[in-house]
Amino acid sequence: MRIGMIGLGRMGGNIARRLQRSGHQPVVFDRNPEAVAELELEGFEPADSLEEIKKKLGTEAVFWVMLPAGEPTEKTIQILRTIAEPGDVVIDGGNSFYKDDIRRAKLLADKGIHYIDVGTSGGVWGLERGYCMMIGGPKEAVDHLDPIFDALAPGIGTIPRTPNRMEHEGEDARAEKGYIHAGPAGAGHFVKTVHNGIEYGLMQAYAEGFDILKSKQSSKLPEDERYVLNLTDIAEVWRRGSVISSWLLDLTAAALAKDQMLSQFSGRVADSGEGRWTVEAAMEEAVPAVVLTAALFARYRSRVEHTFADQVLSAMRFGFGGHVEIPQ
Repeated sequence: MRIGMIGLGRMGGNIARRLQRSGHQPVVFDRNPEAVAELELEGFEPADSLEEIKKKLGTEAVFWVMLPAGEPTEKTIQILRTIAEPGDVVIDGGNSFYKDDIRRAKLLADKGIHYIDVGTSGGVWGLERGYCMMIGGPKEAVDHLDPIFDALAPGIGTIPRTPNRMEHEGEDARAEKGYIHAGPAGAGHFVKTVHNGIEYGLMQAYAEGFDILKSKQSSKLPEDERYVLNLTDIAEVWRRGSVISSWLLDLTAAALAKDQMLSQFSGRVADSGEGRWTVEAAMEEAVPAVVLTAALFARYRSRVEHTFADQVLSAMRFGFGGHVEIPQ
């Protein structure tokens, strides 16, 4: 299947590569000509504008927008609205606010253009591991593009199957492969928003735990209660058979193995929006979200006063997403 890939950053470029490996034919575009040239050398068909992508794709064109949420995505979709024709599909695979999806879907539907939002998780590892996808939009359009989503997803792999899962009516078999059609416009990004809110809480728990371990050697404690603990060994042993093992712990262990003090990380932890949107949704729905709210506020605090826990957070963010915390 031919598809226009717009935005060739940390994830967009690798999404194009994974699609190509599965026999699909991405036409690639980025405002940075060097990013386009790099993929052209790898055999991808380049385009120098959004208009050229449409020309090359022809009728029933599929545009995948993989840009930062907010203005870059908004402007691009507005341009595509003027370029696309009835029957074309616009996909937003970034981390957009779900209410923006609802608005955009209505605007594009007025012209007969389908809009699909894809909450995409996998970070810089997605090329090899695959991408977990939470998809919103009209069922007919989502089903038509299933070959693309199937190619990007991790697949069943070696993860044990959940007992009795498919005995209940309405279960989506694609979930076992790593992607679902969550519902109408905005549903995909809403599920991804809450996913990232949970991620904040999990990361904060690991970060605070390792900070407590590191601080056990503090001179403020009685001498016989001080321990100089090997954080690298602790992270490693927890990875093996522990109930708190996870990919986030794997990334933490890898960072500590390189430098137990995590000195390359500033500890000034950014938030990309989804944590705030999760807390806002919790307030709208009157759902108590104590852990997730505290984790969000901890990131705000990190920009004023840094702790070792904040450095652990930075290390995890760099590990899965290539995020570089800028000291200020």
